[in-house]
Amino acid sequence: ALWCLMMSVTRTRGSLLDLPWEDILVPHILCHLPLQQLLSLQRVSKSFQSLIQLYLANMRCFDSSQIGPAIPRAAFVNLLKDNEVLQQLALQNCSEWLTDRELLPVIGQNHHLHQIQLKGCAQLSRHALVAISLSCPQLRQLSLAHCEWVDSLSLRSLADHCKALEAVDLTACRQLKDEAICYLVQKCGRLKSLSLAVNANVGDVAVEETAKCCPELEHLDLTGCLRVKNDSIRVLAEYCPKLRSLKVKHCHNVAESSLSILRSRGVELDVEPPLQRALVLLQDVVGFAPFINLQI
Repeated sequence: ALWCLMMSVTRTRGSLLDLPWEDILVPHILCHLPLQQLLSLQRVSKSFQSLIQLYLANMRCFDSSQIGPAIPRAAFVNLLKDNEVLQQLALQNCSEWLTDRELLPVIGQNHHLHQIQLKGCAQLSRHALVAISLSCPQLRQLSLAHCEWVDSLSLRSLADHCKALEAVDLTACRQLKDEAICYLVQKCGRLKSLSLAVNANVGDVAVEETAKCCPELEHLDLTGCLRVKNDSIRVLAEYCPKLRSLKVKHCHNVAESSLSILRSRGVELDVEPPLQRALVLLQDVVGFAPFINLQI
C-alpha cells in the first residue's frame, strides 16, 4: 500500500514526504504498516528517518512481537526514548534482554498507559511493578504471568495506586499468598478478570475475598490452585452473578457439588460433569458411547 501511494504521488510530480506528516502520514498511513517495515524505511533517507522518528514519538501502542523477542537493548531504548503518549505496551517473553534498566525509563515517561503485558519477563524486579504503580494511574489491564519476582509488597503498591484495574494476570507468581490477593481485590473492586493459576499458596481465603469484593467479576482462573475447595466456589456463585467462565482444572478438592450451581447458570467451566467424563472414558475403551438420556 505504501509503495502504491509513493508511485501515485511520484506520478503527480510530488513526493510522499510532501504530504502533511502529523495530519496525514503518521495517523493515516504509517499506522497501517508493520513496525518492522517502518524501521527498515528509516534507512531510505534522512527525511524518512525523521518521519519514522516522529511516528515512534507519537505511537500509542508498542508490541515487541512485531519485531521479534530478541530486540537489542539499545534498539528498544532508542525506539521509545521520545515517546510520552503510549497507551499499550506489550513486552511478553522478553526475558533474554529486558531488565529494569530498559523498562523503567519508558514507564516513567508514559503516564497514560492503560494496558501492560509483561508475561514471562523474568529479569525484571519488584521495582518494575512499583514504577508501574506510581506512573500509571489509568492502568486497566496488567499481565504479570510467570513473573516470579512479583511479591506482596509490590502488589500492595499496585493495589494502592491503580484502582481502575479490570484485568490482572498473576499466573505462576509463586511468591503471592492469600493475604496479598485479598489486599488487591479489596482495593480494586472493579476487577472483571483475574488469573491466580498455578499458585499453590492461593486458597479459599483469597477466592472468597475476591468473590465478596469484586461483584463485576466475569473470568477467574484457578487452574492448579490445590488449596481451593468447594466452600469458596459456593461463595463465588453467591457473590458473582456476572461470572461467565471459571477454570478449576487440577483443583482436586473442587467437586461437582459446588460446580453444578455455576453450571446451571451457564458459566463456562473447564471440567466436564462426571457423567460426561465417564462417557468419554467409556468411548475410549469400547470404541463407542451407549445412548444415555443426558437430561435425566
